[in-house]
Amino acid sequence: MSADIEANLKGVRECIDRACLRANRLPSEITLVAITKTVAPEIIEQVFGLGIRDFGENRVQETENKFSFYSQLRPHPTLHMIGHLQSNKVKTILRLCDIIQSVDSLKLAQAIDRQADRKIPILLEVNVAGEDSKSGFSLMEIEQVIKNVLTLKNLELRGLMTVAPVVNNPEEVRPFFRQLRELKNNYNLKHLSMGMTEDFEIAIEEGATMIRIGRAIFGDRQ
Repeated sequence: MSADIEANLKGVRECIDRACLRANRLPSEITLVAITKTVAPEIIEQVFGLGIRDFGENRVQETENKFSFYSQLRPHPTLHMIGHLQSNKVKTILRLCDIIQSVDSLKLAQAIDRQADRKIPILLEVNVAGEDSKSGFSLMEIEQVIKNVLTLKNLELRGLMTVAPVVNNPEEVRPFFRQLRELKNNYNLKHLSMGMTEDFEIAIEEGATMIRIGRAIFGDRQ
């Protein structure tokens, strides 16, 4: 398993390098967030040993179960909450995660602000394609949401996140990534979290600063 994961990660990094070359960017501009939903701690430890320092979890309970493991790693990794977060789980996730990527409602943003005892880095999740099956703010409302979030004293708005539609040809998602990049630039935000196993090279070409990779590193989930 270790050899497979090492080869997988090497392949992902080579793809990042090629995408950056095409886009005239530096690989150092890209944060690779390893998505560790259902991945066992001993496997996570392998990729940590290979230099990965950012990990993304989808579920509050699983994150809580793994927290003692994450907290023992040195240097401390950065733990990202990337899954849908209910307001009643905010207190728990504030104790566990360093950044919340999946803020998908003003109610959730306000709950985080109210319960936080420090500045919490967040990304706003934008449903760029307007899919009914996905969470996130619409393009129509995001401008007002950004203005509202910027007034909340315990939130540090670092950028935007999106989950692209599932398509046969990754080129089909390029316009959605481009729209999000333009929105990020309009508000002078730092981060753009977009791109997963199927489409991260397109995302990098369109300005992603964070890519969220699970299957390309760990293989198919059980």
